[in-house]
Amino acid sequence: MAYFDAASSAPLHPVARQALLAALDEGWADPARLYRESRRARLLLDAAREAAAEAVGCRADELTFTSSGTRAVHSGIAGALAGRRRVGRHLIVSEVEHSSVLHSAEAHEADGGSVTRVPVDRQGTVAADSYEAALREDTALACLQSANHEVGTEQPVAEVAAVCRAAGVPLLVDAAQSLGWGPVGGDWSLLTASAHKWGGPSGTGLLVVRKGVRFAPRGPVDERESGRAAGFENIPAIVAAAAALRAVRAEAAEEAVRLRELTERIRARVPRLVPDVEVVGDPVRRLPGVVTFSCLYVDGETLLHELDREGFSVSSGSSCTSSTLTPSHVLRAMGVLSEGNVRVSLPAGTPEEEVERFLAVLPGVVAEVREKLGAPAGAAPAAVREDALVVDALGRRCPIPVIELAKVFENVPVGGTVRVLSDDEAARLDIPAWCEMRGQEYVGEEPADEGSAYVVRRVS
Repeated sequence: MAYFDAASSAPLHPVARQALLAALDEGWADPARLYRESRRARLLLDAAREAAAEAVGCRADELTFTSSGTRAVHSGIAGALAGRRRVGRHLIVSEVEHSSVLHSAEAHEADGGSVTRVPVDRQGTVAADSYEAALREDTALACLQSANHEVGTEQPVAEVAAVCRAAGVPLLVDAAQSLGWGPVGGDWSLLTASAHKWGGPSGTGLLVVRKGVRFAPRGPVDERESGRAAGFENIPAIVAAAAALRAVRAEAAEEAVRLRELTERIRARVPRLVPDVEVVGDPVRRLPGVVTFSCLYVDGETLLHELDREGFSVSSGSSCTSSTLTPSHVLRAMGVLSEGNVRVSLPAGTPEEEVERFLAVLPGVVAEVREKLGAPAGAAPAAVREDALVVDALGRRCPIPVIELAKVFENVPVGGTVRVLSDDEAARLDIPAWCEMRGQEYVGEEPADEGSAYVVRRVS
């Protein structure tokens, strides 16, 4: 089985496994006590903190271990907002942040705060001047991920940190996806990360708060972890997380070169092997092991099941794989195709042969899924040509509305239009994306008795 979903959770690093087993024997006591077993546990905890701080590029007393990366995000945002409440209650986030950041933003709004969501371009990148334009006198905090978890795009953290610093606003960086590859550059103020993203054990995260940043922990606090993470420290997991981070960093430079070559191979060859594919994310500024593409006329859930049957574990941001039937917020913000979306995220050590096998299997899998859904194989001759056609796709889910559009489009002369009636949220994203891929004009969305009408004009 080829595991290609490291962006969700990387396999446990061998060094982490060894450190975890050793720490289970040595690090079980309460590190806050003074007897021998506790002193031994305290030494392990302090050494892990020093190692993690060195990898992050911060002081050891600035780093707190938490019960997860999500907990680190929630605590970091809440604490920074509370610490700067006298300044104001305005929060800035990008539209493609991890759900933990967006959920914190929603909670802040529900509590009476205000939030500005900064848009991204079609490659998923924010612009530093967009953050600068969003800054206000009452801005308490800005948040930006170092790299996107769905498409791999790296963000201009240093540039955004500079404009925030000039305005006296702290920047919190979610470094979950990138920290295993190297420290985050720029003059950021807070940083969060999650150990299971770099081969450490799950249930371990870290929160860094730079000296001088106003921070007020929320909720009940105790004497542990500077009052920023209540509860007994999971010392074996913390030790294993720090050991894994040090180990992957030692391998990062060489492994990044190898994985970039493999993902570039996927980026270049998938569009040649599979027709009607959009590769998404920045082609240059991206994580080494992540590549994402979307296939027209494909049910994402079926595609993932079929790839699993062929021995490949991949992920997807397609609405077709979601119980909510709404596209990924990341793909929606980018304005790219969502149907048939596949994220390949290669763990360290992925053999070249597995990538080649994936490229050999994928075209047949996609073709089979399309055939089952009745997708058009090519341009069909039209017996009747109409200047305006209506496609009723109400009650039919991704990718059927786009398939039905493609089936009738050749029946429309140049200058004619097709109105697609759909109540599927994905159609709002996928029909404009289809137009861009096909070089046709997306006129816009119109109200309808049920759902919406998406109007497409044929220009060639």
